Amino acid sequence: MSTIMHTNRCKQTPLLIFIVIFIIAMTAQRLARSASIQKDGPDFTAARDEAAQILSGFIKVDTTNPPGNETKGAQYLKGILDREGIASEIFELEPGRGNIVARLKGSGKKKPLLLMGHIDTVGIEKEKWTFDPLGGFIKDGYVYGRGASDDKGMASACLEVFLLLHRQKVSLDRDVIFLAEAGEEGTSRVGIDFMVEKHWDAIECEYALNEGGEIHETGGKVQYVGVATTEKVSRGMRLVAHGTSGHGSMPRSDNAITHLAAAVAKVGAWHVPMRLNETTRTFFSRLAAVSTPEDQYLFTHLEDPKATDSVQEKIRAKSIKYNSMLRTSIVPTIIKGGFRSNVIPGDAECTLDVRAVPDEDIPALIESLRRLINDPAVEIVPPSGRGRPSTPPSGLKTELFEALERSQRSVFPGVVTLPLMLTGATDSAQLRAKGVQAYGLGSVVSDRELAAIHGNDERLSVSGLGKFVEFIYKAVVDVARSK
Repeated sequence: MSTIMHTNRCKQTPLLIFIVIFIIAMTAQRLARSASIQKDGPDFTAARDEAAQILSGFIKVDTTNPPGNETKGAQYLKGILDREGIASEIFELEPGRGNIVARLKGSGKKKPLLLMGHIDTVGIEKEKWTFDPLGGFIKDGYVYGRGASDDKGMASACLEVFLLLHRQKVSLDRDVIFLAEAGEEGTSRVGIDFMVEKHWDAIECEYALNEGGEIHETGGKVQYVGVATTEKVSRGMRLVAHGTSGHGSMPRSDNAITHLAAAVAKVGAWHVPMRLNETTRTFFSRLAAVSTPEDQYLFTHLEDPKATDSVQEKIRAKSIKYNSMLRTSIVPTIIKGGFRSNVIPGDAECTLDVRAVPDEDIPALIESLRRLINDPAVEIVPPSGRGRPSTPPSGLKTELFEALERSQRSVFPGVVTLPLMLTGATDSAQLRAKGVQAYGLGSVVSDRELAAIHGNDERLSVSGLGKFVEFIYKAVVDVARSK
């Protein structure tokens, strides 16, 4: 009996040794693989393809605003997060107007970083599209459909970066939060306003990456990486002319339409004085370094007292975008007056789309308008309602902005990072009002893609989306990983 047991133990010993060695080897392999995940980084080719598929599916979910129906989009994104084992929550102010939040926990040594994009899109004139705007199909290197650029592309890129951080098991010094919000296209009370006012604890952060920038491409070559640090503020006004109504067969000198027309002509021809800030000064200074000698002169002599008038005139003729970045703009957009061809109306009005630079003194601007129009028959009705807040620009020397510059040099070498002041508006304004350093980004786009934003035949380059994911990922890892 003893001999038999000894023999069995002898037979089992090599097997046990083999099992122990195998377990040690497998453990070492797993540890090595885990260690190499962060060292080697993700497969950005696979990430590109996955981001394109996420975007394709996202476009197929109709979230045109109105009515929005963003909860359907939030549920689509939640399904992706669920499959990865990442917890998320949907917040609604009203039924169907959902915002989704997910979080990757860090050590808490630093305050969180927010990655965000909005779920809703503008409406569609389907008859003017050459393909199904909700088809989300991928063909010839592009993802096609409403929201491809604005803003489901940004949301998809941010989600892909979020997934990569999770899969790569990146050790974080700060939480990274993913937010896809409702209502950016005109109904922010159900989106960012709701989240900031009622659920700030879910998205509170030091830094945020949102829509608003662009990686501009011309002839297949990236020209610059634009990062929005501030934006103009919408401060709509109205001109209301008052006169005496009467029969159209008897002309009157106090015709409201005549007074209004004269006032509108003066406003349309007026250029509000130039007002640069840190962002726009840096923008034109850096742009000069990569421009033609002629443009270089223009961009470096904006504040030269002897040259500024002629320089501004040339820029105005050259680029309506650059001209708008130099100053507050006032554009007549809607005129109302009269109800019959043979009746002189007693009142007539014009809506002015005022896009103010962040530090514009609105009462002083109204007074300048009053002096310009110089007609007691024309009343200037100031902005009404709450609107987006006016806030100082996000900094150019912060940890995140400098990380974005380093990422640009890695992913898009040989170009320049340009800080932008948007002439439009985004949800970053509400975050900046809470003290967040918020920066606007955008995927690789040509003039063709830019023209289709809010227009027809919207699309986004797949290869550009892949580079965009890599650009965001490297900046986020730079600023959020444990040091």
